[in-house]
Amino acid sequence: MTTIETSVTNTTIIDALPTLSSVLLQQGSSKIQSEHLERLAIVYVRQSSPRQVLNNRESRELQYGLVRLATSYGWHDDRILVIDDDQGKSGATAENRFGFQRLLAEVSLNHVGLVLGTEMSRLARCCKDWYHLLELCGVFGTLLADQDGLYEPGNYNDRLLLGLKGTMSEAELHIIRNRMDQGRRNKARRGELFGRLPMGYMFDASGDVVHDPDEQTRALVRMIFDKFEELGTARGVLLYLKRNHIKLPFRSYVAPNKGDVEWRLATASTIYGILKHPFYAGAYAYGRRKVDRRRRQNGQPHSGRVCQPIDAWEVLIHDHMPAFITWEQYTANQRRLLQNRPHPNTLGAPRQGQTLLGGLVKCGRCGWKMRVLRHTVAGTARYHCPSQEKEGDHTQCQSLPTDVLDQLIGSQVLKAVEPSALELSRKAATDIEQERRRLLKNWQQQLERAKYDVQRARRQYDTVDPENRLVAAELERQWEATLREQCNLQDEYDREGKTRPAELTPEEHRQIETLSTDLPSLWNDASTSAADRQEVVRCLIDKIIVNARGQTEMVDVEVHWCGGYVSHHEIRRPVGRYEFLADFERMKTRIIELRGEGQTAGDIANALNAEGYYPPRQRQKFNAVMIRMLIKRLRLNSSRADAVNNEHLLGENESWIREVCHELGIPQSVMCKWCVRGWVHARKVMISRRRWIVWADDDERERLKRLHTHRRIGPQRCYPEELTTPKQREPK
Repeated sequence: MTTIETSVTNTTIIDALPTLSSVLLQQGSSKIQSEHLERLAIVYVRQSSPRQVLNNRESRELQYGLVRLATSYGWHDDRILVIDDDQGKSGATAENRFGFQRLLAEVSLNHVGLVLGTEMSRLARCCKDWYHLLELCGVFGTLLADQDGLYEPGNYNDRLLLGLKGTMSEAELHIIRNRMDQGRRNKARRGELFGRLPMGYMFDASGDVVHDPDEQTRALVRMIFDKFEELGTARGVLLYLKRNHIKLPFRSYVAPNKGDVEWRLATASTIYGILKHPFYAGAYAYGRRKVDRRRRQNGQPHSGRVCQPIDAWEVLIHDHMPAFITWEQYTANQRRLLQNRPHPNTLGAPRQGQTLLGGLVKCGRCGWKMRVLRHTVAGTARYHCPSQEKEGDHTQCQSLPTDVLDQLIGSQVLKAVEPSALELSRKAATDIEQERRRLLKNWQQQLERAKYDVQRARRQYDTVDPENRLVAAELERQWEATLREQCNLQDEYDREGKTRPAELTPEEHRQIETLSTDLPSLWNDASTSAADRQEVVRCLIDKIIVNARGQTEMVDVEVHWCGGYVSHHEIRRPVGRYEFLADFERMKTRIIELRGEGQTAGDIANALNAEGYYPPRQRQKFNAVMIRMLIKRLRLNSSRADAVNNEHLLGENESWIREVCHELGIPQSVMCKWCVRGWVHARKVMISRRRWIVWADDDERERLKRLHTHRRIGPQRCYPEELTTPKQREPK
């Protein structure tokens, strides 16, 4: 049917509305009651898209013409309400359809007697929304009307017919969507379905996708990929662009500036979009994202999109587009982006901080990646295995301070790069010069673009009639703005050329060579960031496996270098107690021997340091204060030494008073009082001084425990006689 025929047909329908209304009025006069006429008659007008609103005028006029149908049913003009707030919105859902929501509100307030629409699909194409409206209309006695008749939702036959119409309306929407989706998929299989082209691409006159003819745009796209390969993180590329004030071209796709290019600073989403888009590798892809309805958010139509892995893409055609990089480089970039994520199974991106091996250290016991725990108050950090925490166990697998392992790996890395230091210095000088040339070229391109804008503004000003001051004044203002921008760019370009010339000076070459000969100074210099050190380590080392020997200070380290070589090392970590030291028993025996020889604490400290013993906290060496505290803590004082050297003085069931008190948990001063009072069988011997020897078998030890725990109650507050009378000893 032609456009003229369609217009004639729709006009005929509009003209025939009075005749149609008379027939419908005769059929539905019994359903319209006085209570319906007392309420509003709502005419709901909706078209699915803005294009339909602009082009399908007959449909719009036909829907507005329902006002005359409501008048023929008996409603006055002032009681007829037209709701057209949903023009250009789909009826697939009630979300963001404020007109439909207003209709539901009016019905639920018992303000509506009749709802009119050309078709039931105009009201809703979703059964949930449609039956919601039917339920409200049935409860409040509201009638529904379309071109086919008048319906009462409370009536069984009418409700059955309305339900069938709602189902057909939803099925029609599904059929339309399925037909459009199949056509879209078929076009995508041929690699001809395009949306917005990414930066650096455009359509030529024949409709093919080609590189942007702008040389600066192509150079910036290549710069982003080169800097990502150099820096390793998308955030590093973003900071590099902002630090050098580099702007990217953004093409507008909406009116009134559709097709124009605007230069703005880059954002994180822009960098990630460029690095992840397969167009830049020459591949056409369709189905990279799918909509997860569980993640949809109200008011955000584009929310809920989930990125799919490459294997799940519906269409992938290699070598279909002009490329900036190879497919191998693209897949390497995706792996690097995945490894930069902070996940237990990934390395994570290099970060600022004092740690050197974040993401590289793995536990030798359970295979988990050890994470970095930082102590905010002390300023220290540890490599900690979280496997027990993940499994709900509060025990600790293993951990060690970061500085102990970082010092080992740092020294090994310096040894590895020392033979190639001179070659690295030359390459560094070449890279610096290349980087400066690239930046200066970008400044030159910006300056050239500014000159073109000035010339264009001048040509526009010259073509205008001088007497037309309204236009001439605006063009003059634009010309002056472009001139100011050109002057600012020229000043910045001159400043950049003076501060960072394209060629390195002899002094700069000499500084680079000097630093290459002294790598430890360069490594430990304050200007070398932690992220730079981490990047160097990751270029050389694949992973590091640590395995502590129990609770001791000894840790075995396996360094897996890139290329397959594995080196084995041994380090010492600080431990919490002397008992955790691997050679604690030998050190304890040695201290007792030195004490028995009558040496002082200072002499013992010097002897231990000379023999290679270490404190648990990894101090450099022992001192006299540490030895005194250790002797007191381990009870290695003179009395203990005397006890060890005079064991022959003890008889059967006899012990030194210190050992008995320690075993029974009785203070030594209390036991001495009991010995004096005769409550305990005891005798004194003279060694270095007078010391008590206590006789106590199992029964006596039990009595002494009860004596110590007895609580004296009553006015006399005395102990029972059976507790203070010692057991009769057999004669020797």
